[in-house]
Amino acid sequence: IVLSERLVKDDVYSSIHIQELELHVRDTKRGQEEITREIPNVSDESVVDLDERGIVRIGAHVKPGDILVGKITPKGETELSPEEKLLTAIFGEKAKDVKDSSLKVPPGMAGVVIDVKIFSRIEDQVVEKDRGERIGEVRRIENDEKARINTVMLDELGHLLQGQDVALMLKAGTVEEYLPSGTKLTAATLQDVDLGDVDLKTLRVANKASNERIRSSIDMAAQERARVEEKAEDQIDKILQPDELPPGVIQLVKVYIAEKRKISVGDKMAGRHGNKGIVARIVPEEDMPFLPDGTPVDIVLNPLGVPSRMNVGQILETHLGWAARILGFEAKTPVFRGADEAEIGVLLRLAGFRWAAESLRLQHAAPAPESAAITRMVQDLKKVTGEHTTMLQAGAGLLGARGASAETKELFQAVRGFLTDAARELAERELAQRRQELEFHRAPGEVKNGGRPVKDLEKAAGVSPAEALEATAKPALAALLGPKAEADVDAAADELLRAAGLTPAGKARLRDGRTGHPFEGEVTVGSIYMLKLSHLVDDKIHARSIGPYSLVTQQPLAGKAQFGGQRFGEMEVWALEAYGAAHVLQEMLTVKSDDVNGRSKVYEAIVKGQNLPEPGIPESFNVLVKELQALGLKVTLGTTEAGDE
Repeated sequence: IVLSERLVKDDVYSSIHIQELELHVRDTKRGQEEITREIPNVSDESVVDLDERGIVRIGAHVKPGDILVGKITPKGETELSPEEKLLTAIFGEKAKDVKDSSLKVPPGMAGVVIDVKIFSRIEDQVVEKDRGERIGEVRRIENDEKARINTVMLDELGHLLQGQDVALMLKAGTVEEYLPSGTKLTAATLQDVDLGDVDLKTLRVANKASNERIRSSIDMAAQERARVEEKAEDQIDKILQPDELPPGVIQLVKVYIAEKRKISVGDKMAGRHGNKGIVARIVPEEDMPFLPDGTPVDIVLNPLGVPSRMNVGQILETHLGWAARILGFEAKTPVFRGADEAEIGVLLRLAGFRWAAESLRLQHAAPAPESAAITRMVQDLKKVTGEHTTMLQAGAGLLGARGASAETKELFQAVRGFLTDAARELAERELAQRRQELEFHRAPGEVKNGGRPVKDLEKAAGVSPAEALEATAKPALAALLGPKAEADVDAAADELLRAAGLTPAGKARLRDGRTGHPFEGEVTVGSIYMLKLSHLVDDKIHARSIGPYSLVTQQPLAGKAQFGGQRFGEMEVWALEAYGAAHVLQEMLTVKSDDVNGRSKVYEAIVKGQNLPEPGIPESFNVLVKELQALGLKVTLGTTEAGDE
């Protein structure tokens, strides 16, 4: 797949990924682990984004290796090395009895911290503060919701009270009248009344029916407030309950990192027809192939992906997408009731007319049916087309076939009228060009040989529009301008499309963006639905230096998660054997794999700049010997070959 740089620039295929990282604080035999900002042998720069409790702040930009949560683990009383004993004797410091076991950003991940969650079995300041913040947020939401309910209720009461006579209206919390009974509540009166200061429990008006509606509104608001309060209390109860954690874990910290990923080379994409692929190149817009009107394409797919897989649906989708984009309709294509080839063929013609009108800058606009007319036309096509009508056979002439509705036949007449107008306009352009040439060639130097060149031009400029078109290899369009105005509409349509750089099959003549020259063959161009799959190169790319080894075989582990190496398998060994690359093969099987002593000596030699030592015995050989011994076979290694004694 080749993509245009526009898709990267406009974030068409950009996605946001939220990664969740966890840190467990355990109760070990040597004591509890602790979350802290004070980490041994770590510079102040490394903990600049940590808060006082040792947890990264929300909003921090982090990159691989950055500390997210500082954690120290107690070490046992270990024997000090001679150097450590000397330092302790000189500086009088007790050796640190903790080690750094902080949560760090793994390789290949970078982004912004968007959330931190702390779960704990034990009570401490950090947990109390976090709980306080969460309870405060719940209370804030509760108060906002209550205020909203109150506002809606007071608005409704204002409408219900308008025009009513007061029976009883007391001030809130007192027995003093707010308004005398019998007062008419006009719009002006209600503007001066603050219903928040009125005792709503005792509020009465003279009209009994209105009273019931007012009571109902007040009771409903009270129920809603009670529901909001109950929900808030439930949430607070959940916050105050101790978190359920696995055995041995006393605290759990979850850090959420959001990263924005633009589409890049190596990402996987797919359409809707099993047509998946990998982005091979991202090309500048100006280098992408472009249509006859100068529009560059956004994505290029290999045509070899169609024949063997037989997923022709992607071609039909491309054609239908082209028609839908130009005609301005949306197509639904259920699996067994989607658009068939004949429908797509006719829609492609109608879209081609509009595109040609814009591309050739014709004065007369192409017919532009509404979505409803297109739906009606598609229903008519089902009646008038045969079961096996192909896309090329389904021309605009089908619109005027017997069995079509009056609206569809009207569309056919509009198409015919447009083609006639287009033919006349193209003929006028041809004649205007000939007249221009005639003016240019009337210079004195051209009037020779008895003025024959000028006479030929005068003759060419004096023909009828139909003859002018016929001379430019457009006989069907010329026939529309003839005396009988009889012509094959589809043949005329084909000629117009070719003049605009399109083919009757719905393909376009593209040009190379780098050279400007047209490509050898026509290319199918249209709009399809392509999506980015969650197999991104950033998650898969991996490189290993010195890493972990398997305990039994002493060979490197496999997989990105284990920081493993690439397997050099049996067939790869054959390849090196075939090349005769003996030393490369020997290194692969020994010092770069499971020769334990050899690999440390080789590393030392590389650091010191010395020649590499001879490889030793691979650990896998020792494993083989042990397995043979387990079968009861005695295996001894001699220094000389048998028979040489």
